[in-house]
Amino acid sequence: MRKIFLLLAGLFLINNASAQQSNMALVKGGIYTPLYGIVEQSEVKIRDFYMDINPVTYADYLEFVNKNPKWQKSKVSKLFADGRYLSNWENDFSAPKEFLDKPVTMVSWFAAKAYCECQGKRLPTVDEWEYAAMASASKKDARTDILYNLSILRSYEEPKTFMKSVGLSKGNFWGIKDMHGMVWEWTQDFNSIILTGESRNNGNTDAGLFCASGAIGAKDMMNYAAFMRYAMRTSLKANYSITTLGFRCAKDTP
Repeated sequence: MRKIFLLLAGLFLINNASAQQSNMALVKGGIYTPLYGIVEQSEVKIRDFYMDINPVTYADYLEFVNKNPKWQKSKVSKLFADGRYLSNWENDFSAPKEFLDKPVTMVSWFAAKAYCECQGKRLPTVDEWEYAAMASASKKDARTDILYNLSILRSYEEPKTFMKSVGLSKGNFWGIKDMHGMVWEWTQDFNSIILTGESRNNGNTDAGLFCASGAIGAKDMMNYAAFMRYAMRTSLKANYSITTLGFRCAKDTP
């Protein structure tokens, strides 16, 4: 009898895990060279992980705040979200109807982290996000593809991309959608690379003050799209809520 119970419990856990990961894509790990990194360690080993296929939508986030009142617009602590948090919501339970299938924005890092944890997930690291984002529809690493990089830069130039509906674009090599050309996205360690006068050139603060000095130490001087993403991240604080900044979740493999 005990064996039957354990078997049923195991099947339940497997089915539950499969259902939870049905909206996620498996990203097979590998060796990755980030745009910025420790001088002695130019390569990073990425382990297998799951990532949400689509960014979190307003509909998803509405369900979350309904179940977690402390993250509602009127109740959130000012320590964890600034005054713009959900500022386009009429009230705690009224996300704009025309936005329900759009990527949720005006959500702080603290709130995004809490959302992912409530799903049994987490925010992706910068390295995981960049590793998944370097894939085109046909290549795991398309960073040397000039046309691919150009398409990303052009997508960043489009106005009001945060008003696009999620999931309509073609998935990349891993099946993940909308990593480019929709919204910027929070990562777990978004502030892990802060460019200062000291960090840009081994303590030479004078060199660090010149225009474009943030490029010092970068592994690929031509990856302008990545420069834009890193510049965006270094401008953030964890309680910021921005119109063009959303998120998606990740999860470790078993």
